[in-house]
Amino acid sequence: MQRVEVLKGSVLTVQEVSSYLRVHPSTIYRMLKRNQIPAFRVGSDWRFTIEAIDQWRAQAEAGAMTKPEAPRAPSRK
Repeated sequence: MQRVEVLKGSVLTVQEVSSYLRVHPSTIYRMLKRNQIPAFRVGSDWRFTIEAIDQWRAQAEAGAMTKPEAPRAPSRK
């Protein structure tokens, strides 16, 4: 059984989601503070569903691929 199959339906902690996304836990807390990542609270602890994280990640990746380039300042010659 693959690791992803085991995680389906799982609820992750901050430590687990930071490992899953390969970022530092402080990055997760910063994203939580800015409402940039889907999560919910259980008491004072944050929890994440793997499905919500995967969907959020797919949307972020799709958005990054379709974003137009920022306009460049005209060059001075």
